[in-house]
Amino acid sequence: MLNHLSDIDRYNFLGLDVIHPGNFAELLIRFVLHMFVVLIMVRLLYFPVARRKDYLFSFILISSLVFLLCFLLESVELQLGFAFGLFAIFGILRYRTLAIPIKEMTYLFVLIGISVINALANNRTSWAELIFTNLALLFLVYGLERFWLVKRESSKQIVYERLDLIQPHRRVELIKDLEERTGLKISRVDLGRIDFLRGIARLVLYYHEDEIRVNQADEYDPVSADHAEDEDE
Repeated sequence: MLNHLSDIDRYNFLGLDVIHPGNFAELLIRFVLHMFVVLIMVRLLYFPVARRKDYLFSFILISSLVFLLCFLLESVELQLGFAFGLFAIFGILRYRTLAIPIKEMTYLFVLIGISVINALANNRTSWAELIFTNLALLFLVYGLERFWLVKRESSKQIVYERLDLIQPHRRVELIKDLEERTGLKISRVDLGRIDFLRGIARLVLYYHEDEIRVNQADEYDPVSADHAEDEDE
């Protein structure tokens, strides 16, 4: 029976070998390491801040797909060109209704990079170097999310009707009026389009948030904004 088990890699089905014990064990070990890093990054670091289950779903599946794709096609002599091709494909990804925010796109790049590294690391790379690379990226993301970006500047776009306060010499009065209405501690204000016929102006309010989270209502959608301006005209 032991002889049969040792010779199992000689059997094939429909042109494919049943199993390569060494390669299969390597795949399991690398995949466990990869998913451990990915889950820490997207579930423990990204999700508590963004609270976006749709991106969480996409990040995990895309990183798993890229890893398995790279690992299974490693024998095909594509290597570096194949890796750059993946970056090019996923780098131009856009959802049909809304462009991916820059932070989510950055996470996507990092996850694709980790997937390629973990799958294509060859015998010239040691396990120590591979684990260090994964841990270094984890600590870098952790430091940016938890320490450097704790005090995050957010913005809100509003339509404002008091045109008498938008003059430069009345900026202090403008900020005071906006703070009383919104309850926010405003750091600065940008003046956008002015409509004298309707008596309104578009303003962008900037304020700092101490809480580590992303307010999805603050995400700016240029497509919707352009569409709204076309309707106004």
